[in-house]
Amino acid sequence: MPADMELQVTASLLRRGRSLDQLSTGLTVLGFLLGLAQLLMASISTICLLLALWMVVLGLLQKYWALRVAFDADLFALLARDTTRTPDLDQALVSLGLQSAKRVGRPWTERRRGALKLLRKQAWLLGAQALLTLAVILASPWLPFAG
Repeated sequence: MPADMELQVTASLLRRGRSLDQLSTGLTVLGFLLGLAQLLMASISTICLLLALWMVVLGLLQKYWALRVAFDADLFALLARDTTRTPDLDQALVSLGLQSAKRVGRPWTERRRGALKLLRKQAWLLGAQALLTLAVILASPWLPFAG
């Protein structure tokens, strides 16, 4: 597969991180609301409050990775059009402090592997956040009354 096509495919995969981010944003808001609901209840369930707090923390961490993935998606899409500008990209990243000088000139396979690793981290955080959401629901004091 030509290098520019690999970069375009990678950029497309990285853009899927936006969907993960949107779902995580919803879970983060839900975690905030569940935590707030715990504070407003007559008896506070400490475990639910802590789980809701962790939902929010994981959501914020996921947001950080989502920003990095989106940045990489834009860079891969840009460079897919003209791979000869790789030295210009490296120079810009070094001058902005986003890359160390010793990482200049890395092959695109290594860069692609690193970018996809960021996407996997983002997905893992979303998965952990979803599990915490389920845990909050199951640990909620109102669950026995729901059925």
